[in-house]
Amino acid sequence: MKTILKKKIIIPTLAVVVFLSTTAFKNDFFEIAKQIEIFTTLFKELNMNYVDDTNPGELMDTAIKSMLDDLDPYTRFYNEQDVQASRINNAGDYTGIGAKVLTLKDKLVIVEPYKNYAADKAGLKAGDEIIKVDNVVVSDFKDDAANLLQGAAGTEVNITYKRQGKTNTTKIIRESLEIKAVPHYSMIDDKTGYVVLRKFNNKASSETISAIRALKNQGATQLILDLRGNPGGLLSEAVNVTNIFVPQNQLVVTTKSKVKKYNKTYYTQRNPIDTEIPLVVLVDGSSASASEIVSGALQDMDRAVVVGTRSFGKGLVQRPKPLTYGTQMKITISRYYTPSGRCIQALDYWNRDEKGKATRTKKENYNAFKTRNGRDVFDGGGVQPDVEVEFAKQTPITKAILSENLVFNYATKYFYNNSVDDLKSFNLADTDFNDFKNYLKTTGFNFKTKTEEALNEAIAIAKEEELEGVIDSEYHNLNAALQAYKSNAIDQNKAQLKSLLTDEIIKRYFYSEGLYTYYTANNIEIKKALSILNNPSQYAGILR
Repeated sequence: MKTILKKKIIIPTLAVVVFLSTTAFKNDFFEIAKQIEIFTTLFKELNMNYVDDTNPGELMDTAIKSMLDDLDPYTRFYNEQDVQASRINNAGDYTGIGAKVLTLKDKLVIVEPYKNYAADKAGLKAGDEIIKVDNVVVSDFKDDAANLLQGAAGTEVNITYKRQGKTNTTKIIRESLEIKAVPHYSMIDDKTGYVVLRKFNNKASSETISAIRALKNQGATQLILDLRGNPGGLLSEAVNVTNIFVPQNQLVVTTKSKVKKYNKTYYTQRNPIDTEIPLVVLVDGSSASASEIVSGALQDMDRAVVVGTRSFGKGLVQRPKPLTYGTQMKITISRYYTPSGRCIQALDYWNRDEKGKATRTKKENYNAFKTRNGRDVFDGGGVQPDVEVEFAKQTPITKAILSENLVFNYATKYFYNNSVDDLKSFNLADTDFNDFKNYLKTTGFNFKTKTEEALNEAIAIAKEEELEGVIDSEYHNLNAALQAYKSNAIDQNKAQLKSLLTDEIIKRYFYSEGLYTYYTANNIEIKKALSILNNPSQYAGILR
């Protein structure tokens, strides 16, 4: 009898221990299973009983994307076509028409035909608007219509496109294209090498090494590494590119996550190419992710002077996860930290404002960290350059004009009304800039500043509280001042707008290759980098 009682006591006790040790583990999975069951039931009932016919695929696509939108812009679902596009981006191998294409609602716009590739050989130009691919009308295609242009090398695709109001057709033979991580490298002068690194695919470090060795053979004793416009890519390649300039076994980046297996430290694994050569790294607001790992690590190690404008501020790491039916999702799994311990993530997607927008880390909330030589560097807002080039910082009106593709569209207009034969002597005249201003008027361009939006919100609230009469005169004075600023803003930003127009126009005549050549003689940031490299005491002083 005693034995039986003992067993009755011990077994429940063990069950309680097991229950307590696994409750935390099971709770999340129970909640996940519960929500999946609710959604499955809802989805089935909706599709079976809704008054009109439904499209289950479209409904599910909307549901998934809406769910992920609540997290961050990098956690994304990929269908089979998206998976293939991602593979191309990382590998650098591409089969298609050989052009950079912008997908709009009812058309595909050629942004840049790659020199001597299929689209270029077929006569397509930047600004051409593809409206039909074979027998598929782009406006009727619900997925990314750019996928229609891809296909096996050697296959034909018939394209209908509009150019300057006229409809044309052409046949293109698809071909393989290697998308280079390093599209350009050259000597700026007899001792300065210039390397453009445009993406961190799996060839980034090998191509960068090849470029640097070639430049050193040509006499380069100092380098400029251009990461402007580089959106990032593979973390491993960011480590390898950093390794070119620093010794083996140096900490480059740390990732931290709630999932222990994603907490990792990444060290340089190889012998460096050159740990002494003076180096300037160029960054801008479009330098993100892997670009920021490289520039941030080299800055923390006092190995390079960073020049330009503040980088984008993407301190989040993603990893692809395979799903069923050839689909995939990319999930934000961790944050990354530079060697000094800073995370340069600029936007907080988990504490949004009342409009649901991610909030930006305020400057007063930045935390200070130390480089190896004891210099202050800060987290929270991208990589702040050691030497900032004010000219290159985009103003609100510049951003608004670029976001509406007005610089791009004007360059198309310019191309069909002007001839440019000599790259070195090209200069956008003031008459051309005045023509651009007139063009903006024809587009109905109008931009709202954040101050203007806030003022309109304030007056709306004042009306609700019946206070508009009290602040009416002050409101009109402020509004008049804002309108005066907006009317003068284009002229006040003339130099920067002319520079952006020049860049886009040059690509129309001389491709990207010509633009890089033009940069080496005319670009403000490159000139600043060169002046620092040519002044050893200034270079050393910045890093001390």
